[in-house]
Amino acid sequence: MTTTSASRQISLADYLADRRGRVQRLYRRPRLLDRAVHTFLFLSGALSILTTIGFTIVLGSEAIKFFATTEWLNINRQLAGAVEADTTTFQLNTGGSAVAEGDLLRLTIEETGEQVRVTRVLDTTTIEVERGVNGTLAKPHPNGVPVFRGAEVTLREFFTSTRWAPQVGNFGVLPLVTATFMTSLIGMSVALPIGLGAAIYLSEYASPRARAVIKPIIEVLAGVPTVVYGYFALTFVTPLLRSIFGTDVVQVYNMASAGLVVGILIIPTIASVSEDALTAVPRSLRDASYGMGATRLETVTRVLLPAALSGISAAIILGVSRAVGETMIVLIAAGAGPNFSFNPFDNAETMAGHIARISTGDIARGTIDYNSVFAVGLTLFVATFLLNVASNIITRRFREVYA
Repeated sequence: MTTTSASRQISLADYLADRRGRVQRLYRRPRLLDRAVHTFLFLSGALSILTTIGFTIVLGSEAIKFFATTEWLNINRQLAGAVEADTTTFQLNTGGSAVAEGDLLRLTIEETGEQVRVTRVLDTTTIEVERGVNGTLAKPHPNGVPVFRGAEVTLREFFTSTRWAPQVGNFGVLPLVTATFMTSLIGMSVALPIGLGAAIYLSEYASPRARAVIKPIIEVLAGVPTVVYGYFALTFVTPLLRSIFGTDVVQVYNMASAGLVVGILIIPTIASVSEDALTAVPRSLRDASYGMGATRLETVTRVLLPAALSGISAAIILGVSRAVGETMIVLIAAGAGPNFSFNPFDNAETMAGHIARISTGDIARGTIDYNSVFAVGLTLFVATFLLNVASNIITRRFREVYA
């Protein structure tokens, strides 16, 4: 009995060892297809991350040049007399732009010309200066040497000034920001009620046949080229607004028509995402609400909307991001010049529209206009990035998990 029992134990141990060996050999068997898929997915994710990082680095480095570049503006002034290397009082000719205390001036048209800083303005033609600033060499200059004023960009002026014209020394981005804000606000005032209403109808009221017809029609709007929307705004919406409010009130290019059509553009985004959020609410919550005697409207407003709040909030912020970054509609219908105005019937230029308009021109690399494109682009990028961060925070804060 002992021998038999021992032999059985040995056989069981051998059996288990054999099974472990087979399992290990099966686990170690190379699966080339799985490894290839795993490698492809890893490289795709890594490429996406590296692309975002590279884009941010390039955009940021070029935008920094905008704040580090001095643009030399022709003020149509010349020296009214010869100066020696140690002279600190300059006589300028009459006419041209005025010179103020603290201005940075460059003598001669050459990039390596001497730079001076105005320390005192005695009168319209006489100034006192500090010679040889920024490492330039103080040297004699003959009569009639042209004088250029340096325009230096500061963060304070960039975010507080209301004039944007980098080529003449005006570096305030507020006109572009306010135009972007106005068109996005008008667009959301159109897209939010219509998109959310369409989502509620498709989720709770529409029959399966009606839903199968209406939802694809709404999603078709997302496939229309934005340039078509732009000309629709210019040739249909603008004349309609001018006929209602008057041609003396509504300009040909205006933020209202662009914003209204931007709202039409983002209706599918809000409707689709909101409808998915409402559909994801468990059926048991609806049944419980109806079982307590609630009407369909009460169920929607008091049960479904609060339960799907995170998804609806994400849809709204996604729509705002889409409106902020829209280019062709505002480029065609809103106007082609910065204008600090909160009147929706005025023409104005958004950040995206400005980038598109400037980028299509013949601007030399390294100029203030060239660098300004990246500065505005970085501002737009930061704005959309903050919206996405806010979307993630809201989604996590109000997310409901159902078992």
